[in-house]
Amino acid sequence: MAFGGETIDARGVIRWFPAASMLTGLFGNALGWRREEHERHPRLQDRPGGEAHARHQRLQARLVFAARIDREPVGSSRMTDFQTARLRADDRGWTTRGAPEGRGGAPGTYNAPHLRYRDYFADMRVVVALRLEPDDETPELDALASALQEPERPLFIGRKSCLPTVPLFAGFGEADTCLTALLAWPLGEGPAATPSYPENRRLLWPDGEGSESVTASHSYLLTDQRNWRTGLHGGGRIVCEGAVSHDMFVPSAGSPGSQQAGG
Repeated sequence: MAFGGETIDARGVIRWFPAASMLTGLFGNALGWRREEHERHPRLQDRPGGEAHARHQRLQARLVFAARIDREPVGSSRMTDFQTARLRADDRGWTTRGAPEGRGGAPGTYNAPHLRYRDYFADMRVVVALRLEPDDETPELDALASALQEPERPLFIGRKSCLPTVPLFAGFGEADTCLTALLAWPLGEGPAATPSYPENRRLLWPDGEGSESVTASHSYLLTDQRNWRTGLHGGGRIVCEGAVSHDMFVPSAGSPGSQQAGG
């Protein structure tokens, strides 16, 4: 899997936790949306100067989520893939939509070799608990769950080469916040206190969604939001990170509360 961060020149760096833009793209792909499809959102039409908003943009704004690393990547480090390609303007390739697509530009545009470094995590397991705010807009949480189980297009985790090995939807739970939903969700299989299944499980959650039983080791501004009209990243939010001992997690999923969270 590849949880993309800020790309610097030819280096495609990754983060430890999934980004809001990646989850938005994942759901959009499952729903069969296209990035270039824009529509005016009904709640924004009456605002002065209200412009057309992409469905992706609105969905990203509604996502509230926390993430937990249940299995650390193999070797507890990144794998780096060195890529080199010589592409021509008339090259054509198959896409996830099942149709070939060509490249634009004048002849000879892609004659020079392109060098790229792409990082990945291998053998990693991450659980995400999320909700939508507000919850009375479309798509609703049930629609996202159905799309993950029967997607309109093939799904991948960050990059097209990163195909999931298990179903991405784990089920519904109830909790007061996304973080407490993760604390109530059972740990994945595997022994504790090993390199892949450490004694302490790392978590990320949005600021203000904490729990009295979890202390944040640090908080910071995370720029993981995308402008879906321009394709550029820059939007940010405050998130917290911390670690919780594996014996703090309850053996059964779900806890009393008022909000649903999909894993």
